Amino acid sequence: MPEFLVAFFTGVHILACIALMVTILLQSGKGGGLAGAFGGGSSQTLFGGRGAASFLSRAATILAVVFFVTSLTLGLAASRNATARPSLVQDEARRRATQRAGTAGQPGAPAPGQPTGQPSQQAPTGQAPSGTAPGAPTTNAPPPPATTSGSGGK
Repeated sequence: MPEFLVAFFTGVHILACIALMVTILLQSGKGGGLAGAFGGGSSQTLFGGRGAASFLSRAATILAVVFFVTSLTLGLAASRNATARPSLVQDEARRRATQRAGTAGQPGAPAPGQPTGQPSQQAPTGQAPSGTAPGAPTTNAPPPPATTSGSGGK
């Protein structure tokens, strides 16, 4: 669907939403609703002899139909656009797969069964063995002597 039609239907949809909310709020309920707030008791004569109920209910019905039609139209347009363009997740998965396939023959590349996010089993020379933090001393120093506080015989 062309972009100007999508913009047109989006505008009509937003206007229908706002108008639908207003017409529903203006309808008089058991307590009078907001219809009684605009003009007190004479609000029923504003819309004619049959009252505001038939006018507002017809308007709400028409606006509800417009809302549903524009919702379906915009939903179908979005689904057609989604199938025309691949998702970003699929693009990233394809890029990583081709990158992994391209580096499979290089030395230091991960094995085919090994995930790329984990380090290889061989630790490079000059670094601390696994299990120690980088930059931590690798010598086995004796632990500091434990201090015991004698409580005496009290």
